[in-house]
Amino acid sequence: MKVQGKVLVVTGAGNGMGREVSLELLRRGAKVAGLDLKHEFLEETKKLAGDNAKNFFAFDVNITDRTRVASLPAEIEAQLGKIDALVNVAGIIQPFVKINELDFEHIDRVMNVNFFGPINMIKAFLPGLLTRPEAHILNVSSMGSYAPVPGQTLYGSTKAALNMLTEGLRSELKDTKVSLTLVWPGAIGTNISANSGVTFGSGELTEAQKKAAARVTAPAAAGKMIVDAIESNARRVYVGSDAKMMGNLIRLAPDFAANLIYKNMKSLLG
Repeated sequence: MKVQGKVLVVTGAGNGMGREVSLELLRRGAKVAGLDLKHEFLEETKKLAGDNAKNFFAFDVNITDRTRVASLPAEIEAQLGKIDALVNVAGIIQPFVKINELDFEHIDRVMNVNFFGPINMIKAFLPGLLTRPEAHILNVSSMGSYAPVPGQTLYGSTKAALNMLTEGLRSELKDTKVSLTLVWPGAIGTNISANSGVTFGSGELTEAQKKAAARVTAPAAAGKMIVDAIESNARRVYVGSDAKMMGNLIRLAPDFAANLIYKNMKSLLG
């Protein structure tokens, strides 16, 4: 679906990949309804849009608030017109601890944002998307949805659930004009840890972790790849060479891949 002249709703538009996706959409001539918890973050996105700022509309929304989300389609359409696509980017990680040490407050929060948030959005916007001559839903998952990361087991589980939600929805919408894309980012240079309220254990990174950090994908590059995926109606997309490499490795040698990840990440568990 070419995005020029289209109206797209983007969650997490106030920072990270959501911001970069919004800016790239604006550059390509789309109108963007940007959703985020914090209005000041959305205002910064609007400022960064420069001459395209007139096509960015900010909505302060908690996507876990089902009642608020249900009211959004009418509110957005009143300002921007009919909605052509939904881009679910918003997500958070868990504190870097084992499941046995993770309290239910954090479990509920991560599950609500990463899984029920996209469900709330899809349930609210899909009826309208089904009326469009062409429409799109894109869900941002994670490399952690198929590769086990110690200390992020709950986070990975929420993203694995999002994978199946996307694939099942694709089957259910097979005879409609709504296309779906599932995105698996690897390490992206965003501030997701700070936005999730997460700090890392004892602190010092290993040499392997430092090397991995140096290979992260820039958020702007990730944003471009995601918009490219919408425009090409791609079904599944890896963002970053690490995501693609691990996707292949986990299929060919799952135990080896799991042990490799554990070796590189175990120091963060404290």
